[in-house]
Amino acid sequence: MEITYRLAVISDIDEVCGLIGRAIDTMENNRIFQWDELYPTRKDFIGDIAKGELFVGIMNSEIAVVYTVNKECDVAYDYCSWKYTDCEYRIIHRLCVDPKYQNMGIAKRTLYYIEKELKEKSVEAVRLDVFGNNPFAAALYLNNGYEKAGTADWRKGRFWLMEKHL
Repeated sequence: MEITYRLAVISDIDEVCGLIGRAIDTMENNRIFQWDELYPTRKDFIGDIAKGELFVGIMNSEIAVVYTVNKECDVAYDYCSWKYTDCEYRIIHRLCVDPKYQNMGIAKRTLYYIEKELKEKSVEAVRLDVFGNNPFAAALYLNNGYEKAGTADWRKGRFWLMEKHL
C-alpha cells in the first residue's frame, strides 16, 4: 500500500487530533500511559503546522501517520552523551500511526522516508526520545539502527534519548 507524505495544513488538524486520540486509547489498552490530555495537544500540532514542521502520511485518502521534525528539544537533551555532536541533526517528535494502520510496517516505512529526506538535505544524524515503557516504539527504533545515548525522566516516567547516524 502506497503512502504519500506531505506537510500538514491547518485543515488537517481535526483528523490529526482524531488519530492521536485513537492512538492514546490503544496505548492505554496496552497499559502504555505515555500520552494524555496534557501532551500532545491540539495546540502542539497547530504550532507544528504553523512552523512547517508537521508532516502527514496519506493512505486511502486519509491520514495514516503523523510526525514532526525539527531541532527543538527539552533541556534534558543537553545532558545526553550524544555520539554525533559535530553533525547536522534533526529530532523526530510524535511519530504516530493511526491504530487502524498499525502492524503494517508503516512506522518503519515512515522512519525510512524521514531518514532519506533528511539525508538528501545533508542532515547527518537523527535524534529522538522514546518512552521506556513503550516496547513497540522502543523496538521500532532499536531494530532500525538507533542507539540509546541517555535517559530523561519526565512527567510520565523514563524516556530513552536515542540517535542514529545517517
